[in-house]
Amino acid sequence: MKTTDAAVLDEPKIHEPTPDAVVEPAIEGRPRPTAVGIKDAKIYIDGKFYSEGDAKISVFDHGLLYGDGVFEGIRFYNGRVFRLGEHLDRLWDSARSICLDVPMTKQAMTEALFETIRKNNLRDGYVRLLLTRGIGNLGLNPTQCKWPSVIIIVAAITLYHENLYRKGLTIVTCATRRCNPGALNPAVKSLNYLNNVMARLEANLADADEALMLNDQGNVAECTADNVFVIKRGQIVTPPVTAGALRGITRSVAFEIAEELGFKTLKADITRHDIYAADECFLTGTAAEIIPVVKADGRMIGNGKPGPITTRIIARFREMTRDTGTAIYE
Repeated sequence: MKTTDAAVLDEPKIHEPTPDAVVEPAIEGRPRPTAVGIKDAKIYIDGKFYSEGDAKISVFDHGLLYGDGVFEGIRFYNGRVFRLGEHLDRLWDSARSICLDVPMTKQAMTEALFETIRKNNLRDGYVRLLLTRGIGNLGLNPTQCKWPSVIIIVAAITLYHENLYRKGLTIVTCATRRCNPGALNPAVKSLNYLNNVMARLEANLADADEALMLNDQGNVAECTADNVFVIKRGQIVTPPVTAGALRGITRSVAFEIAEELGFKTLKADITRHDIYAADECFLTGTAAEIIPVVKADGRMIGNGKPGPITTRIIARFREMTRDTGTAIYE
């Protein structure tokens, strides 16, 4: 996604201001940067559109009180939504798993999503689609929530600076373990993301670009927001969903591309050793797309540069996003 006003969520290191730098005082009335990188952004909430400043939900919404809800992150490129059907299927699966009824059909959801993009006048961007349990009381019981809420936010953002796609990420293993499927199945893209947030904090404290999360068995599950792949002797391997990995949409696209390019693929348990000893490593995610990893826990992966197979997969992915998807403006 290339937009001139896009906010980059994970910039490279930013130097602190010098002692003589002019620091303006905080003034409440000063215009603030938009959170979604779009001037006069319009946000969909339960059938109506609101400006960013007026888009509000109740403090009694159980999505806020308990993280009781599900979501999808979706990308659109060149006026087309990428893999829309797969994203909606996963949203419906997540909702069904937590006994949350989606208050509209997939067709109606598609039209609402398209209209939100149109009202924000974008051809490239990111959509955050949320389904919350809705307004209840302060009790935990979800039966108090009579009507779920649908929220659609369109953003002009990129997850990583373009330099990191050329140079590669640095990752660290965090102490926070991936949720055990017996406690909260990672297959559900729930609004309760504290597990990932805690791991992300560890990455920040270690001055790393991402954090690698292990499961209770000590095998690699995924990163805080991405699936992880390793390449060894031309074979591409990623953890199975049984290891705690999300069944990522971009993960599936990476397998399609690998097969198209003639590379062997495998879903199997991997350890940190497999990452350290890999010839190449890359991450996949809707926001991150496909991005190389060149260092893990201080160890250089391969020659410390994005590898040739990873580079080919990234190039093919970018071709696909330019040419395929569900048309928004037709």
